[in-house]
Amino acid sequence: MKKAKREKSVVAAGSKKTKRRSLSPLVRRRRRGRSLYVAAAAGSRKSVADCLRVCKRKREEKCRREKATLRSRLSQLCKDGRLDAARRLLFDSLSHPAASPTLLWNTLIIGYVCNALPLEALRLYALMNSPSDAYTYSSALKACADARQLRLGKSIHCRIVRLHSAPPRNRVLNNSLLNMYACAMDPETSRVDAVRLVFDRMPNRNVVAWNTLIAWYVRRRCSDEALALLKLMLEVRIRPTPVTFVNVFPAVSAIGEIKICDVLYGLLVKCGHGHLNDPFVASAAILMYSELSGIESARWIFDQTEGKNTQVWNTMISGYVQNGDYSKALALLVEILESGEVVADTVTFLSSLIAVSQMQDLQLGQQIHAYLIKENPEKVLPLVLSNALVVMYSRCGEVQLAFEVFEQMPERDVVTWNTIVSALVQNDLNLEGVLLVYEMQKQGFVVDSVTAVALLSAASNLGSFSIGKEMHGFLIRHNIQFDGMESYLIDMYAKSGSVEIACRLFNSERSYNRDKVTWNAMIAGYTQNGQSEEAIAVFRNMLQDSQIPNAVTLTSILPSYSPVGVGGIQAGKEIHGFAIRYCLDDNVFVATALIDMYSRCGEICSAERIFDGMGNKNTVTYTTMLSAFGQHGLGEKSLALFQLMRELGVKPDAVTFVALISACSYSGLIEEGLAVFESMKDCGIAATTEHHGCVVDLLGRAGRVEEAYDFAKGLGETGKFTGIWGSLLAACRVHGKFELGELVAEELFELGKEEELAGYHVLLSNVYASDRNWESADRVRKEMRERGMRKEPGSSWIEVADSMHRFMSKDQMHPENDQIYGMLQGLALEMKSPGYKIPEFHLDEIGDVD
Repeated sequence: MKKAKREKSVVAAGSKKTKRRSLSPLVRRRRRGRSLYVAAAAGSRKSVADCLRVCKRKREEKCRREKATLRSRLSQLCKDGRLDAARRLLFDSLSHPAASPTLLWNTLIIGYVCNALPLEALRLYALMNSPSDAYTYSSALKACADARQLRLGKSIHCRIVRLHSAPPRNRVLNNSLLNMYACAMDPETSRVDAVRLVFDRMPNRNVVAWNTLIAWYVRRRCSDEALALLKLMLEVRIRPTPVTFVNVFPAVSAIGEIKICDVLYGLLVKCGHGHLNDPFVASAAILMYSELSGIESARWIFDQTEGKNTQVWNTMISGYVQNGDYSKALALLVEILESGEVVADTVTFLSSLIAVSQMQDLQLGQQIHAYLIKENPEKVLPLVLSNALVVMYSRCGEVQLAFEVFEQMPERDVVTWNTIVSALVQNDLNLEGVLLVYEMQKQGFVVDSVTAVALLSAASNLGSFSIGKEMHGFLIRHNIQFDGMESYLIDMYAKSGSVEIACRLFNSERSYNRDKVTWNAMIAGYTQNGQSEEAIAVFRNMLQDSQIPNAVTLTSILPSYSPVGVGGIQAGKEIHGFAIRYCLDDNVFVATALIDMYSRCGEICSAERIFDGMGNKNTVTYTTMLSAFGQHGLGEKSLALFQLMRELGVKPDAVTFVALISACSYSGLIEEGLAVFESMKDCGIAATTEHHGCVVDLLGRAGRVEEAYDFAKGLGETGKFTGIWGSLLAACRVHGKFELGELVAEELFELGKEEELAGYHVLLSNVYASDRNWESADRVRKEMRERGMRKEPGSSWIEVADSMHRFMSKDQMHPENDQIYGMLQGLALEMKSPGYKIPEFHLDEIGDVD
């Protein structure tokens, strides 16, 4: 019976509960209030006041739950990136009785900051009507720091001081102020160190504040102050965190003391295992040692680090690339791909492609390219990787492949255009590079300083005054200026033969504060145009201007010193002494220029001594020494050096083979020279007209003139070059092949009908004179007079007792003229006595060849 009553009462209660839920909120509040009085009237143990307190507490708990719910919903929307929805929720909930406006505003402001929208966060802060607390200010200051809004950050700081009439004591707020000034202030232009002022006024400083100030000093390049601050931090017993070491390691790199690196790393070891294996700390330590050439220490840290992430691997690969250990960098890439421990990202492949570009390893570069395409089925690579591929193919000499990558790119930026333009110019496709700049402008890209450098380089390479002037006008019209622009313009005008304009630019007001690059450009310009005296004068002015020459300066000035130049060999030796004094003689380019200078001045032994003493030799160095041996008739030494060059793995280029075949020609090593020519195919080098001309000269000097003629005829279109047929005509004259000489002359003048070719007309006249065909010789000379042709007379020189003697063809101006001609006649008689037949030439006022 009792059980039935209980069940009935439960059902009744349930029905009442159902009815109560259906009532309006106003009716429910009235009934709740009435129930309290009913309970009190019924003799409840609690008083009415106690009941009211209980009810109030329950209402407050409910409000807190609703507040927490609103805040959590806002936080979740911000985490999901749904900021518009979070903003709507904020404004909808401000009228809610349970809402705490400041708390909700803070949540949304920091949400915008965390989503990298600091300006939106600041706009939201400006709309905020409710009172701000410490967390509001901290969030707004963080937004100012991220957006580099110093003025707004200062206004917030002023508001804090005005409202609180004293420096804030909240540690989080103080750290936010410090961070705002450290991030928003420009370290280069700031006169007052506001960061240090805020730090000094902080009542209590934790490690975050110390880390912020250290990072600020590193940004200001005050490395000594950063290290002093770390020392002070340790003295006040603040334990460094991983962030401390990440901030201070760049300061050590800037100072450049490897010993300080070891001390700091020792401190890192003392801080414990957790610091050592922090990937950010490990990356910073590897970078620090790499920048100071301590690559072995960097590798040791890399090997000791546990749980290496992609960043650590990337830093180690980049360190190897920075120190020129390209093969080790690529070995790490292979290890990443094979192990699968970490995922190689864009930075990994970017560093690897830089290594391949420096090694000029086309096959390896293509393998990396294929891997990237395989891992990206859509064949859409990141823009930075596509740009790196263009550079890689360009450095490997495959401009066509570089252009194919460029054409397949779905999107391009100005870096992409600059990369492909520079690639074309660097591979001697200068006109194509200039035309591509016009296409770049058509597609809406603005020419910048990098494009301008490529344009000026193209104009310099073309050596065309009209194109160079057009490029200069283009830069003026587009108001493009950059550091070093005058140097590029001087170089461009000098290479086009307009030395006067280059000199005016050099002496202009814009070039008044000249740097070494400007001086070097002017010196090189004079040297390239054969104005040695002017080049040496500029070099002396450079020294008087207290500018210390560098390797480029000496490389530019050394070609000006020749047996007939200002000062001759003695002045060249003075430059050599200058290079030794400033430790520039070890520079591969300076040493190569010295070898060339001594060789041209006849001191082959001095040139060989410099070559043997060099620690680092490149292809140009070997080629210069090969050419020096050849010019002095030491063909066997040239061949031996070429063999050594191949054994050491130094890759010869096209110029190397020109020098080597010429050396064989001068020394009469005919078969060896032909074998060298055939070996070019094995080295992957295509023969050019210069190589063909050397082979013709090689055969012609040996008297195998018919064979040389057949070789030239067999070249077809490739052999239609005046230099080849001119060399063959000279061989016909020397070896008395007069009939063949006429055929060669017909081919030669047909090829050069647009040119003057005065020297070759003189040569043909001498061929006829050697055959005693005076009528034909006179006809050639008459034709030259009618066309106004005149050949510069040949000259020779010799230095005796520091005095230079120069002779021209049929020279009668030397003070010892009679003695000289008497000696020549005596030598001619001595040559005839063993039976040597001196060739006869019919010479007149036009002058002889050579």
